[in-house]
Formats: sequence, structure tokens, C-alpha cells
Amino acid sequence: MTFSQLLSEAWQRNNSLVCVGLDPEPTRFPAALRDDPDAIFAFCRAIVDATADRVCCFKPQIAHFAANGAEDALRRLIAHIHEQHPGVPVILDAKRGDIGSTAQNYATEAFDRYGADAVTVNPYLGRDSMQPFLDRADKGVIILCRTSNPGARDLQDLDVGGRKLYQHVAETVACEWNANGNCALVVGATSPQELADVRSRVGDLPLLVPGVGAQGGDVAAVVRNGKTARGTGLMISSSRAILYASAGEDFADAARAVATALRDEINRYRSAPL
Repeated sequence: MTFSQLLSEAWQRNNSLVCVGLDPEPTRFPAALRDDPDAIFAFCRAIVDATADRVCCFKPQIAHFAANGAEDALRRLIAHIHEQHPGVPVILDAKRGDIGSTAQNYATEAFDRYGADAVTVNPYLGRDSMQPFLDRADKGVIILCRTSNPGARDLQDLDVGGRKLYQHVAETVACEWNANGNCALVVGATSPQELADVRSRVGDLPLLVPGVGAQGGDVAAVVRNGKTARGTGLMISSSRAILYASAGEDFADAARAVATALRDEINRYRSAPL
């Protein structure tokens, strides 16, 4: 089953547009895990098992694992999700972008070494840097478009022939790079007007939307400006607000409660007219 099919079915089955970002920070783990040599895997596995029926996807951030020498934990975590929660796709948040054999190896890393269903990529080097990912028709290619960080305007709002750069990226991906139907875009929750603009340019292309929760993005504005006519089309990502909802031994239960509340808040706005 392709990433696009997995995502579509997860939207419906779990009635959810929530993406849980898995960004482990061992210093924030409950005390009971601090002396566990496999704490990163144990923590993330508990979060996954507590929230899997509340989400449309999971998004482990590779830097949080690699910085702690926990690449094997990442591989095992993705395998655990596939084995124990089949049908919930996994996006490797790696933001890769390079050319030639390096790009090919990055695709191999994401899809074959780690077993991810999709990967985030940076389009700044152009189509040839994306091609090894695009060629994997069964996998998702989630391309940075309009990000949620304050410095996004430094480049993404530059005028390129009467359009802003992020608008050019959105239209290029939707019209030229999506031949296999496996593309999506990253558009931040903190820029709702830009989110609406991107949606108007790309039709039903899925959008990964970080920035709700700890970053303060407005859920109602995200859903109103980003949903498709069917009330889907979004992967609304929250990481810290869910992962660290409690510092106690009840951390997994607390994460489930926050993920459920976010899902329910999103769903209140999904049926509203466009």
C-alpha cells in the first residue's frame, strides 16, 4: 500500500488529522526512565502505543535520535509502529536535500534503512535533488514550502517573477513533480493566510502542518484554511505538547489525553463550510 493510501485510510479509520511528532529529549523524560539504557525507544514506544488510534501518522525527527546515538532505536521504533499499528504511516522528518549519489543514498536511508513510509525534503537544490525520492512511487515525499519559523520570510517570501518563492514551490510540486501522486507539502500553522494561499494553488495535495501546540498555531485557522472539500488533506503535527504532557509515570496516559483533545478540537472545525 502506498503512503497516500495509508494516509487516506488513517484519516478515515481514526477520524483524525493529528500527526504526533516524536522528538525525544531525554532530559525531559520521567525519572523512572532516566537510567534505562534504551530510554529513547521505551519512551517513544509508550507514546506510540498510547496514541496510535488517535492519529493519522507519526513523525519521528531524525536529529533527536542521531544526536543521542539512537539511530538503532529509531529503526526499531518504526518497525514497532509497522508491526503493532499497521496502517498508521510513518514520516521520517529529515529534511534531506542534495544531488546525485548523495540524494540517492538519502532516499535509501529513509526508505530502506529506517523503513519510513515518507520523508521530508528540502527542494532548494531543484528537481534532480528530489528525483530519487520522487521515483519511489509507493513512498511519500513531503516538500518544504512555507515553514513556521520566524526566519521563513528571509527566503520563502522573495519575489520570483511575480510570485513569492513558496508559491512557486507549491505550484511546481503540484503541477510538475507529482507525477506519481506521492507528494505533499510542509506549510506552517503560524501562517494561516499562506496556508490558504497554498491550498488554493495545489488542490487536494496533502499538507503537513507543524506549529500547533507549543508553537502556538491556531487550530481553527489551520483547519479552516487548509482542509479540502472532504474535510481532510491535513496532517496537523504536534510534538512537545503531547510528548511532555506529564513528567510523571503517567506520561503515556497524559499524551493520549492531549492527542485526543487535539483530535476532537480539530474535528469540531472539519464539518464547517469552506
